Amino acid sequence: MNQYLVVGIVFLVVIALLAANKKVVETLKNIYKIEELRKRVIYTVGLLLVYRLGCFVVIPGINPNVLGEGSAYASQLEGNGLLGLLNVFSGGAFGNAAIFALGVMPYITASIIIQLMGMMIPYFQKMQKEGESGRRKMNQWTRFLTIGVLVLQGPAFIANLYHTTPAAFVYGNSFGFVCYATTILIAGTMFIMWLGEKITDKGIGNGISLIIMIGIVARLPHALLAEVNSRLQTATGSAIMLIFELVLLFFVFMATIALVQAVRKIPVQYAKRIIGNKQYGGVRQYIPLKMNAANVMPIIFAQALMFIPMLFAGTAFAAAFSSMTGFWYNLTLAVLVIAFTYFYTAIIVNPQMMADDMKRNGGFIPGVKPGKQTVGYIDTIMTRITLPGSIFLAIVAILPALAIRFLGIQQEFAYFYGGTSLLIMVGVVLDTLKQIESYLLMRHYDGLMKTGRIQGRH
Repeated sequence: MNQYLVVGIVFLVVIALLAANKKVVETLKNIYKIEELRKRVIYTVGLLLVYRLGCFVVIPGINPNVLGEGSAYASQLEGNGLLGLLNVFSGGAFGNAAIFALGVMPYITASIIIQLMGMMIPYFQKMQKEGESGRRKMNQWTRFLTIGVLVLQGPAFIANLYHTTPAAFVYGNSFGFVCYATTILIAGTMFIMWLGEKITDKGIGNGISLIIMIGIVARLPHALLAEVNSRLQTATGSAIMLIFELVLLFFVFMATIALVQAVRKIPVQYAKRIIGNKQYGGVRQYIPLKMNAANVMPIIFAQALMFIPMLFAGTAFAAAFSSMTGFWYNLTLAVLVIAFTYFYTAIIVNPQMMADDMKRNGGFIPGVKPGKQTVGYIDTIMTRITLPGSIFLAIVAILPALAIRFLGIQQEFAYFYGGTSLLIMVGVVLDTLKQIESYLLMRHYDGLMKTGRIQGRH
């Protein structure tokens, strides 16, 4: 019972710190006072509870008792980095063989493919320029492609489950059962997408991102409990080491927040214009260039490529990349993250478009001539700030492996030290706070921070 006591104490300390902060209590009261915001928060929490309940509804025909701890399937999730990561993203639904087992990852995969097609295929490029109608068409294509990805991933999930734990199949693994189970998995993912859209429309926004974050955070107590158990109930364990891990995790979160919010402001001066009796322009504004403009996408792309060696199982090439704590695996992952950061930043940040917009609106960067020199100036600054951002992002990507290898942290808890899990949690929390803060500031209440504005957010 010691591990449960420690976890309980940790959460009680967090709650006590929040309760002791009068600013937090006052902010919660202000949220309750605003009727629209209160309804949106309650609506969001209700739909997230529906999602979490679905993570425990097992596919009919699968015996959940056979999939518990100690089973071959549970051991596979612990020993396989990819499947373990999928289980974290699905909030444990993957390990439970639930109707939401595949989560929203097929939708994320489809979204990435559609994004890439929008960069290369003229038809999709045209849709991107059509405004709201084009966005609806792109969303429809993404939904269709999601179903296509699910048609491939559903049978693969069932086949892997049967391969590791055939005793879990109550009625066997016939073709009819595979079709029936795949249909349920497709319906489960599409229902999650519907929940995400409803949270975006009628809740506090960022529906899909919130669902991913809740799935990740839901695994934190289980992962922390396993880590506490390994530190306090083994001969080599130590309470001091556990405290050190938690302090280190805190500083990793702080550093990641700094990375996500870091911007370089380029001053822009607008010329004065007299229209009628009024003067326009003549003020200085700023273009905020984010150090990590690509956000989590480089890590997602890099990790997707790192799974390719698994196709060559049994070869020396595959053996060198089989362990997520291996030297060559992490070196290659870090290099790919840096390369994809530059690639994705170059795609989403267009200096030529920025320079043209400034020129059209009578703006210029002090000391820099409009036109090609402005384009070169913005491009140079973007290249310089992307370098430290990409290196830090690469470090974040390999932090889970470093935590496992040098600190002996359990694999599931190590996922919270970096990679996509950490960046998604930090990014979604900051965006959600920004949404809530906008409602508070609109009604003349103080924001969530002492200064009334989330630092680095504008």
